[in-house]
Amino acid sequence: MRPDAASTAPLGPGEAVLAFDVGGTDTKSALIDRHGRVLGLRRTPTPRDDVDPAGAVVASFAELARAHAAEVPDVHPVAAGVSVPGLVDERAGVGIFSSNLGWRDAPIRELAERALGLPVAFGHDVRAAGDAEHRLGAAQGYGDVVVLAIGTGIAGALVLDGRPYAGGGYAGELGHALSDPDGERCTCGARGCLETIASAGAIARRYAAATGVAVPGAREVLAAAEAGDADAIRVWDDALRALAEALARLVATVAPEAVVIGGGLAQAGPALFEPLRARLDALLSFHRRPVLVQARLGDDAGLLGTALAARDLADRLEGAGTP
Repeated sequence: MRPDAASTAPLGPGEAVLAFDVGGTDTKSALIDRHGRVLGLRRTPTPRDDVDPAGAVVASFAELARAHAAEVPDVHPVAAGVSVPGLVDERAGVGIFSSNLGWRDAPIRELAERALGLPVAFGHDVRAAGDAEHRLGAAQGYGDVVVLAIGTGIAGALVLDGRPYAGGGYAGELGHALSDPDGERCTCGARGCLETIASAGAIARRYAAATGVAVPGAREVLAAAEAGDADAIRVWDDALRALAEALARLVATVAPEAVVIGGGLAQAGPALFEPLRARLDALLSFHRRPVLVQARLGDDAGLLGTALAARDLADRLEGAGTP
């Protein structure tokens, strides 16, 4: 695949690192130089192998690393970052479970270190994006933050007292919080999860079920609602209600200063943020009211957060005197 042109990123000076942000469809990779520039950003299909799913993905890292080295031979990374979806135990370096990619209890950090010959910072894709938004993007300056990515599904990241909170790999799964006990069955196996109502994918699916008219995504449902389509208005209203109620519970539990929303649904802009802000405010009483802001780093947040994790690891190893 032809790499994108080199770009300037707000990473600033630091060690040169490799970053791999693995998604269910594509893997983003890049080389970050000592000036913080993101060089040779690539998007390649994430490999699938039913027999050895983690091994296939890790093997692609080695191929991509060679391609980046050939393209920019004068930049020598001292560490790498790898972020993956699903349930992730960052401390153990294990991908606990990924329904999309098919692994269970995969020692991905160990495999990646062996394949790349570099120390590897391993983490969760959405937590990496949340860390990037906190350090570089829309959540800068806030100590307690929730970052939500609302697209095909809903995933979240928590930053508490200025530090990412993982909960052993289970924290942040707001999309799988109960929203409607009588609702539809979720792909996770539970019933009535938030993302069955309020994700961009669910909005399009629910509208198609109500009308028999298939639409590409939530954007078309919003446009129909704004044009007065009663079914679209109901589906959009259900999504806003469910999101506001989920956020209200989260506010009562962790009292974030800010909620940053990204992903495809956030592209609705004021049509999402203004009514959601009003609905959330109406549900709260004495609670700390978080500011609702749109994510700033877009689709590259996960890659940038992965690079930050790799740099953090390189700094720790240097401080410990590790060669």
